[in-house]
Amino acid sequence: MTNTPSILQKIVATKFDEIQAAKANISQDELLIKAQAHTPRGFAKALRAIDTSTGAIGIISEVKKASPSKGIICQNFDPVIAATGYEKAGATCLSVLTDRDYFQGHDDYLIAARSAVSLPVLRKDFMVDEYQIIESAAIGADCILLIMACLDDDTIHHLHKTAIDLGLDVLIEIHTQDELERALRLPKSSHNIYGINNRDLNTFQVDLEHSIRLSQQLFAALGDDALVVSESGLNDADDIHLMQSNNIHHFLIGEQFMKTDNAGDALAKLLSTI
Repeated sequence: MTNTPSILQKIVATKFDEIQAAKANISQDELLIKAQAHTPRGFAKALRAIDTSTGAIGIISEVKKASPSKGIICQNFDPVIAATGYEKAGATCLSVLTDRDYFQGHDDYLIAARSAVSLPVLRKDFMVDEYQIIESAAIGADCILLIMACLDDDTIHHLHKTAIDLGLDVLIEIHTQDELERALRLPKSSHNIYGINNRDLNTFQVDLEHSIRLSQQLFAALGDDALVVSESGLNDADDIHLMQSNNIHHFLIGEQFMKTDNAGDALAKLLSTI
């Protein structure tokens, strides 16, 4: 994509190298056998089960060690401790970073975290090839991420179909008006979750109004029951209440929890103030 931010361009280039190396270790056909044996836990279903009319919120709590912009976020990183702490505190779902080069993640972190809890898990990585979608199901992911900013229309339609054919839910991440319009051209499905990233991927600046503006257009196009998730820059109860007042009741939060001494306790503290 010509408008893809430079950091995404670097990550995408790395992904293609990773895929080639992975295919040398295990073929796509071998992976597919494992993927087809996987029974997803229902990521979107868990979010929809939240009774938002009572003021309850859905939290996708992220297991995240580092980021390209912040470096190491969690010094004493342990995916199992983070995952079990999140579940105990009341997380609805988990998101686990598996990108190695830029976020210091690993597939093993997802496998370990999911094995330790009963929550559905998003594989947070940069999907550019169907091999990765099949691989995601094979390692136990219940949901995958498709970032509109780094995929052309043909590719994202193909990856979206591949994921849904495997029973996976899809978090479709948008950052701009153009990406929203492109996302709306994807087939409508109960597997679709629309993530609005409040962080500008070029400047890394955060603007919570971004979620409000784009969500209003999503709701207008898809109806008020569209599953919308606000991502990045959500720090406290005031931020959550702002979103709730604009019909956004689901949130992906990672860094705010992982930078503390105890991610689970940080989530519990936030939920106690909502």
